[in-house]
Amino acid sequence: MQTNLSEQARKLPRAEEAESILRSCVHCGFCNATCPTYQLLGDERDGPRGRIYLIKAFLEGEATSRETQIHLDRCLSCRNCETTCPSGVEYHTLLDIGREAMDAEIERPMQERMLRSALRTVVPNTSAFSFLFKAGQTFRPLLPSSLKDKIPAQVVRAKTRPQAQHSRTALILEGCVQASMSPNTNAATARVLDRLGISLTPISEAGCCGAVDYHLDAQEAGLDRARRNIDAWLPSIERGAEAIIQTASGCGAFVKEYGHLLRHDPAYAEKARRVSALALDLVEVLEKEDLQALEVKTAERLAFHCPCTLQHAQKLGGRVEPLLKKLGFHLTPVADGHLCCGSAGTYSITQPALAKELRDNRLNALEAGKPDTIVTANIGCQTHLGSAGRTPVRHWIEVVEDALN
Repeated sequence: MQTNLSEQARKLPRAEEAESILRSCVHCGFCNATCPTYQLLGDERDGPRGRIYLIKAFLEGEATSRETQIHLDRCLSCRNCETTCPSGVEYHTLLDIGREAMDAEIERPMQERMLRSALRTVVPNTSAFSFLFKAGQTFRPLLPSSLKDKIPAQVVRAKTRPQAQHSRTALILEGCVQASMSPNTNAATARVLDRLGISLTPISEAGCCGAVDYHLDAQEAGLDRARRNIDAWLPSIERGAEAIIQTASGCGAFVKEYGHLLRHDPAYAEKARRVSALALDLVEVLEKEDLQALEVKTAERLAFHCPCTLQHAQKLGGRVEPLLKKLGFHLTPVADGHLCCGSAGTYSITQPALAKELRDNRLNALEAGKPDTIVTANIGCQTHLGSAGRTPVRHWIEVVEDALN
C-alpha cells in the first residue's frame, strides 16, 4: 500500500513503524472474513481493512471526525485478522499508534472520558478494585442488571498455597482483577506445580501488567507499569527463577511484548527483553512436564474457549486441549473456536451491546456439545462468559486441580 504521511504525522514517535505496517498491507480483505465486528455489523469501516484505511487517511492529513474514532474503538484488538493475514500485517500495533495519535486530536465526550479514567484508576489498582468488588458483591441484588452482570454471584475461594520447598522456582503474575474475581486460579496453579516439583515465588511489588492503561490510550502509563514489574522480577530472575508464569492470557500477551515496546528505552531495553523471554503461559510450562505425576481422575466433560490473546497474540491455539485430553478430560466440539467472546479487556464495559452479542454467540457454540463446564485461560473471558449465568465457566487449571488424586 502506498503512503504519503503528512508532515505532522512524521513527527510522531512511531511514524516510521506505522508507515512500514501500512505498506505491508495489500488490502486483500481476507481479514474481514474472520473479524468479529465486521461479521456483526457488515460495515467496511468496522473491519481491519477499513480501519487500516481510516488510520492511513488520518496519518496522511485528511480531515478526521469523531465517527472515525468510533470505528477504531469498536475493534476488539482480538488479532484474529493477524492470524488470517497472508502478508503478516501487524495490525494491533498500527491500531495502537492510530488510536493514540487520534486521541490527541479528537476530544471524546465527557461521559466517555470519565468512564475511561475510572477504568484506568480502579482496574489496575488491586486494593481499590478489591474494595469496590466486595461492595458490589454485598449490594449485588440492588444493582442495575448492566452492572450486576459484571459481578460474579459466587467466587471460588482460594485454597491454601503450598510452602516453597523445591529447587525449581518460578514467578507468577498475580494480576489486578483476578485476585478478587478468581482468587483460586493462582492458588490452584501453585498446588499443581508443587506436585510437579516447582515452587512459585510471589512478588507483591509486581502488579497490573500495564495492558489496561496501554489499550485505553494511556500508553506511557502502561509502559511505566511494565518498568515497575521488570524491576520487581529481576532480583528473583538473578537468583534462578526459570519462568514468569501467566495464568491470564491477556496479561501474558502484554508481558511478552515488553521487549518490543521498550526496545528503544536505553535503561530497560535489555531487561525487558530478558523478562519477555521468560514469560510463559501456564500451558507452556505444564506441557513439558510428566503429567502422570498428577494422577488426575475425572469423567468431566469440558468445552474449551481459547482466548484471543492465547491463540492470536501468543500463537498458542490448540495447546491446552490436548493437555486436557491427556489428563483424561472429555473435550466437546466447539464451532468457530477462532472467534472472540467479546470480553477483550475493558471492551465489555466500553462496548456493552456488541460484547453481549458476541458473548451469546460464543456460548451457543460452546454449549452445543452439552459440557459440564466451560473452561478458558483468561480472567476476562471467564467472567464475561460467566456473566450470562448459563453453563459454569472456570479457568482450566482449577478443574485440573479439583481432579487431582
